[in-house]
Amino acid sequence: MKRINQILANEDYIKYLSKNKEAEGDRIYCHHDIAHFLDVSRIAYIISLEEKLNVNKEILYAMGLLHDIGRWMEYESGIDHALASKNLAEGILLDCDFSETEIQEILTAIESHRNIKSTSVLGDLLYRADKLSRNCLHCSAIGTCKKFQNKEVPVILY
Repeated sequence: MKRINQILANEDYIKYLSKNKEAEGDRIYCHHDIAHFLDVSRIAYIISLEEKLNVNKEILYAMGLLHDIGRWMEYESGIDHALASKNLAEGILLDCDFSETEIQEILTAIESHRNIKSTSVLGDLLYRADKLSRNCLHCSAIGTCKKFQNKEVPVILY
């Protein structure tokens, strides 16, 4: 997990986490912070083990840690945060010794992580892990959350 720790110590990564925190200071819904990123990473890893997908753990953690780092840009300019995150993640991945092939796989997953029908195994894993990562059971904002607009009942799977 050497490269994952490099991501976590990367100056740009830390700056983007801070920008997300600032942009979501008054947000009553789920935040896009390190806790969410780690939850997504760990759930993606669990699913990959359960389904015997044989995906490298560092790849899963990298996509989980980076998939929402551009959320602040969506608040500021309206750009889709998946695209913003993809663009911001590329430099970090280069700085942290990921290969060109790994970078392209991770960036493709990040860019498509909001689409239920992904064109890649990683994109599908990221989509599912992202949705499953939220602890909605005792959320005080569940009554107005778009995830539960049809009175769905939250459950925990991971």
